[in-house]
Amino acid sequence: MPAPILRQLDVLRDTTLPWRLAGETIGVVPTMGALHDGHLSLVEAAKAACDRVIVTIFVNPMQFNNPEDLENYPRTEHDDARKLERFNIDALYVPDGPQMYPDGFSSKVTVTGLTDVLCGAHRPGHFDGVATVVAKLFLQTSASDAFFGEKDFQQLQIVRRMARDLDIPTIVHGCPTIREIDGLAMSSRNLLLSDRARVTAPRLHEEMETMTAAILDGAPFAPLQEAAVKRLELAGFTKVEYLEMRANDDLSLLDTPTRPARLLAAAWLAGVRLIDNIAVEA
Repeated sequence: MPAPILRQLDVLRDTTLPWRLAGETIGVVPTMGALHDGHLSLVEAAKAACDRVIVTIFVNPMQFNNPEDLENYPRTEHDDARKLERFNIDALYVPDGPQMYPDGFSSKVTVTGLTDVLCGAHRPGHFDGVATVVAKLFLQTSASDAFFGEKDFQQLQIVRRMARDLDIPTIVHGCPTIREIDGLAMSSRNLLLSDRARVTAPRLHEEMETMTAAILDGAPFAPLQEAAVKRLELAGFTKVEYLEMRANDDLSLLDTPTRPARLLAAAWLAGVRLIDNIAVEA
């Protein structure tokens, strides 16, 4: 059954008011559209946990460093709405730019520390845009719960910290990364890969799995990192921005997994930036 598509904040709040008065839980799944099975797994998790579910679609200009990247980002609202029909969600919230950032908008949310490394070091201001729009969506939807994929692990940790620090009463749930059969992490950006690049793309995950196995066997990190980067470049990746092991909680850099850790990577392939991460655990 198609969910009502809401585009105005006042209509959204009128819709959620009776739910809130009835004491129902409201789950939100924030997205930028171009929905794939990874997004849909978050919707499924929200449906299982909450009385009501809202999916949001907003291509957030504040989190793009490159205007061309923003312009080229896939926009597939009709197909997205069709994919959501089988979940019987309660609302699809699709605001436009002026609805989210009206004239005179001059505020932003900054989460220091967690945003200075990994993607944050290569995309200045990106996570300010993420934290700002997510804070607005939490408040606009009155969400009791929110669902994010672990594929964007740094983003997940930043959103958790932001909600905690600002006393926003939304529980942030991390859900497992959903992968293609060849191991490539599902992402809307995968649609931008050429056929040839799509064949090469799973090499990133393969190298990360190889590294993780060696780390857990006690091999030193630096030589593993250097060898993996060289193999990725030989395979056709034009730039490996980072390939690092970091602590789950505060994203501090690790050489050995003395704490719960993640191996995280970002690499460019045929003009498309791919990110991935996997747990480093026995």
